Amino acid sequence: MSEAPVPAAASAAPRPGPGRLDLGEILLQTSSLSGEQLEQARQKQAETGHRLADVLVAANWVSSDEVLEALSRQLDLPVRPSIRIDVVDETLIERVPISFCKNHVLLPLEREADGSVRVAVCNPHDLGPLDDLRMLFGGAEIRLELANQRTILGAINEVYDRGPGSTDALAEDAAEDLDHLAEELSHEPQDLLDAADDAPIIKLVNSMMQHAVKERASDVHLEPFENEVRVRFRIDDVLYEPMKPLPRALQASIVSRIKIMGGLNIAEKRLPQDGRIRLKIAGRDYDVRLSTVPIAHGERVVMRLLPRTQDLLDMQRIGFSEKQQAVLDKLITRPNGILLVTGPTGSGKTTTLYAALSKINSTDKNIITIEDPVEIQLAGVGQIEVKPSIGLSFADGLRSVLRQDPNVILVGEIRDIETAEIAIQASLTGHLVFSTLHTNDAPSAITRLVDMGVEPFLVASSLVAVLAQRLVRVLCKDCRESYEMSREELIELGLRPPDRAVPAFRPTGCAGCNYTGYRGRLGIFELMLIDDAIRGLVTQNIDSKSIKKLAQKQGMHPLRSDGARKVLQGITSVAEVLRATEEEGVVAQV
Repeated sequence: MSEAPVPAAASAAPRPGPGRLDLGEILLQTSSLSGEQLEQARQKQAETGHRLADVLVAANWVSSDEVLEALSRQLDLPVRPSIRIDVVDETLIERVPISFCKNHVLLPLEREADGSVRVAVCNPHDLGPLDDLRMLFGGAEIRLELANQRTILGAINEVYDRGPGSTDALAEDAAEDLDHLAEELSHEPQDLLDAADDAPIIKLVNSMMQHAVKERASDVHLEPFENEVRVRFRIDDVLYEPMKPLPRALQASIVSRIKIMGGLNIAEKRLPQDGRIRLKIAGRDYDVRLSTVPIAHGERVVMRLLPRTQDLLDMQRIGFSEKQQAVLDKLITRPNGILLVTGPTGSGKTTTLYAALSKINSTDKNIITIEDPVEIQLAGVGQIEVKPSIGLSFADGLRSVLRQDPNVILVGEIRDIETAEIAIQASLTGHLVFSTLHTNDAPSAITRLVDMGVEPFLVASSLVAVLAQRLVRVLCKDCRESYEMSREELIELGLRPPDRAVPAFRPTGCAGCNYTGYRGRLGIFELMLIDDAIRGLVTQNIDSKSIKKLAQKQGMHPLRSDGARKVLQGITSVAEVLRATEEEGVVAQV
């Protein structure tokens, strides 16, 4: 981008000159912000002490880009729409900790010929960090450029990943001393607990975990091969290789370090092991589910990262429409019955159930869960982890829970007839039961329970609803591309093609989404309510296809239909919905 003259900003941000408009007045002229909205935002600003810009963006009344343009006009500062990593001076970066840059959302860019330093910021009124930078750079003048928060944070991640503290650099440091590592590996693994030379390995593992959190990875895979160890992250359900393969000689030390963190037996390399690690990264707590299995060239490790937060336990953020949410609100406040959530592994079933628990969690309800393992910590809820090795199964735990006077019970999964029958008896004796099953759609849950050996009349009398779900990737809002859907795409989505053009979006890719075109995931759902008509089919032991036909007649929207709705809303793409669902035929009008 061509450089505009940059006004100086030494230890303070430029301030509006006499007669200049304030930020709110500029936004009234340059955006769709109304005077009433501005007044409401000013009141909230006075109540909370937050920046006016933050209040307006949080309320979706203006975009962050509109705020930047307004700040640029107000303070005569240039806007930098993107940050090229090759222009960032590494000698400046080495003097500024990554935590400082992230906390204050700023990034030093380059030193000018006159000794001044260009810095990208999103909040030029935050004066403290600018004074700190001036001192770090020996009293140099600080020249500000405006960039949005995502641009700066993305550049920070990329810049610091290539520096001396990056995962690849740490891997190289650890690999440099292979002679000593070879000697170390010849000893018992327990020596790793006391070996001072383990520091490079510890740093490497810590850096790997930090990198995974920064990239929003849900899983970290370490896969040993004959000559190398491959590291892959699962991001939005797709595996990526974020770093160079590690030397094979590091594999035993890395696995031992991870086992120590997870409390596993580092001497046992012949059997699979499961463990848990608790971490704090960038101020957030994480539970890490750890699994190791022996393969041909060593032990394969998979770590699932689970943030210990309730931020995601929001029905709307999960992807429910207002209509679906209204129906679910009635279901989860019932006094009894069974609500099942179905779908394959990794389809977000547990998150959905915990969102429901979070909504009804109050002091007047006794809520107990039985899980394998406990994945999400929820204050005020009694959570039991099954331990088959000592005889604590789902069925045994459920029997004990019924003596604890619960109002609501969550059973992690119904795996056998014993658990199913106890859950049904619990629902028939005045308890609300949540649980999961592995079936492809909602009607199949009924036939699955009958196949387990549960009597059809018990299923019909206890089940109140079945929710099937899948996860689809969300289009990146920064780079999604508008286009008109073809007739074939509409038919594949189960939509009847109209006589007009139907707009939708498709992925393109940018730095913010790792050039995938997607950022984040949300659910698509199929909610089947069990009414008297469906109960009649269940008691007759009718097949799931007949049950599905009746449910659709009564208003049930199949998975692909809900996915099509999210395509039309611009949330996801046709390809994502087709990947996650099965063909249903033409079932809806656009």
